[in-house]
Amino acid sequence: MASMTMKLGSKSEVFHRDGQTWLCSTGLPSDLVVEVGEMAFHLHKFPLLSRSQVIENRINDYSSEDDEKCVLQFHDLPGGAKTFLLVAKFCYGIRLELTALNIVGIRCAAEYLQMTEDRGDGNLIMLSESFLNEMFGHWTDTIKALETCKEFLPYSEELHIFSRCIDSLAMKACADTNLFSWPLPENGIAQCPEGNHVLWNGICSTAKPQPLSEDWWYEDASLLRLSSYKRLILAVESRGMKPERIAGSVVHYAKRHLSLLCRQSSFQGRDHAAPRSLVSHPSDADQRNLLEEIVALVPTQKGATPTNFLLRLLRTSMVLQARPSCQDKLEKQIGAQLDQAALEDLLIPNVGYSMETLYDIDCVQRILDHFARVDNEPLDPSNYIIDEGQLMGGSHPLTPMTMVATLVDGYLAEVAPDVNLKLPKFQSLAAVIPDYARPLNDGIYRAIDIYLKAHPWLTDSEREQICSLMNCQKLSLEASTHATQNERLPLRVIVQVLFFEQLRLRTSIAGWLFVTDNLENSQNPNGNLDNAGNNTRVGAVRDHLVEADDIMERVSVLEKECSGMKEELEKLVKAKRGWNLFLKKLGFRSKSKSIDPKKVKSCLLIQKNQSP
Repeated sequence: MASMTMKLGSKSEVFHRDGQTWLCSTGLPSDLVVEVGEMAFHLHKFPLLSRSQVIENRINDYSSEDDEKCVLQFHDLPGGAKTFLLVAKFCYGIRLELTALNIVGIRCAAEYLQMTEDRGDGNLIMLSESFLNEMFGHWTDTIKALETCKEFLPYSEELHIFSRCIDSLAMKACADTNLFSWPLPENGIAQCPEGNHVLWNGICSTAKPQPLSEDWWYEDASLLRLSSYKRLILAVESRGMKPERIAGSVVHYAKRHLSLLCRQSSFQGRDHAAPRSLVSHPSDADQRNLLEEIVALVPTQKGATPTNFLLRLLRTSMVLQARPSCQDKLEKQIGAQLDQAALEDLLIPNVGYSMETLYDIDCVQRILDHFARVDNEPLDPSNYIIDEGQLMGGSHPLTPMTMVATLVDGYLAEVAPDVNLKLPKFQSLAAVIPDYARPLNDGIYRAIDIYLKAHPWLTDSEREQICSLMNCQKLSLEASTHATQNERLPLRVIVQVLFFEQLRLRTSIAGWLFVTDNLENSQNPNGNLDNAGNNTRVGAVRDHLVEADDIMERVSVLEKECSGMKEELEKLVKAKRGWNLFLKKLGFRSKSKSIDPKKVKSCLLIQKNQSP
């Protein structure tokens, strides 16, 4: 869409430049020199004083002993020599055009020179105001004018040009796109079917235009300077725009201007850098200031801003070493909606000075702590009680706490291979999640197993501590089978798994037998069995019983192995006592230490592996 213009004057061009001097070739000798910055304008008094009260006052106050030209200086004129040239052309009646790019400077200069209607009808203040009012109805021209306001501060603020541009843009951004169709830029214009004409207001002559999406203004807004963009966001917020739409614009703006934001810094993924711009890259200090300003604009409503974007902002703030208050705000906002996070976004590389671990465990700990504080989910134990079918199938109710529990278990499994990860930090992360939020403990068991494998030097006491984080009663059949054969687990844990597995199987078998008895006793009114239905049910139950027999046989084998381990332990203890008696009879005193029961497990397992 073409930019709007206003044509002024009718005379042909009479100004020409000679170095640092502008000359007016009207045929009359110049009697006035106006100096603006380093530029000198050789003009005539009457055309200028007839339009400007300030120039007339300056000429009247000017005194010179010689008959030299009157010299006036306007070094603080808004817009400088470039704008004064346009003002001079207007005073001489020479053709010129008002556009969105020069209107702010012309309006400020006209105010500075007091070019009011008192000096003549159709003066520059009135004409420039008329153009501004018409321009505010056009989105693209208002954007252009807004970006020039900074060059004319404080005049553009005092004349409310800046605020009027912001209000005009905010009104259009908040308007219902189904009801209004503003004159929009080419990338946001409502397109009509091919062959139809589009009028200035977006209405098609033969068909209804396609509706615009709510994000049509994001791209143009992202081109604004930060100061202008901040004012625009505050304006649309005050007009009641939805936080989700504001967040979408902030995300779009951040992706355009924060070069580090779009890079995947996780150790598992490749580095994906944002496309390089043709302009020079800003310094880290400028990027840090920009990031802190963007974080201040992010809506605080829960769920309004995507969690993955907040995590990328947090990661970037660590790289740029933003202020602690900035990082603290992001961590709290992420914690409030942690259930919407993805595991890959939570893997934040450690960029601190210590570099103790690969990933920033302390940051995730703070986020988890905040989630635990703000999660006001009412505790209803019945929502977390799962039956046998759910335990076997792995299904369980989804709540914010259970989703975060799954996320934390996955995170622990990812960081567990780090040999520098201390046991207290692992325990602290896992302990944030209450037991009821883990209907199934397969995830935390997997993380514990990985940690034990990566840290073989842990003592038996430490292994007992880390295994206490899981509930053996909530392991699935597959996890229980793995745990009973896991040599890294303490013996006590293996026995617990065997006990709960046997208990669960006995309960299931008892239920199946009860169903079988009911089916055999059920008869129709004539005393005959409903063979068609009952045979099917009985067959299904028999299949379950066959499966149960296989499972019971496996449990029996495991019980025998456990009993054998217990007998081996007793034999070792008796052998130790007999050897001590033999030494005492010979007059020797044993200096050997007592057998440590915690170390017996490894010996038994070695013997078990060596036995045929």
